[in-house]
Amino acid sequence: MITLKVTTVGTSEGFILDRETKLKLGVKTGDTVYLTEAPGGGLRITPYNPDFARQMELAEQLMRDDREVLRAMAE
Repeated sequence: MITLKVTTVGTSEGFILDRETKLKLGVKTGDTVYLTEAPGGGLRITPYNPDFARQMELAEQLMRDDREVLRAMAE
């Protein structure tokens, strides 16, 4: 298990990733990562994935554009 400590970064707060964690995630300074909900209420940190980002943009647009259709389907 990797432990991260919340620290002040300018006027915000953040996590500092050690070298081992950055290698496991395959990220470097300046990269974007996603913090997403995991099953069971936990959180997951994943590296930026352009394909996933595009899929999420399309899904969000669909949810905005077809809100009423989705609401009707959920009933």
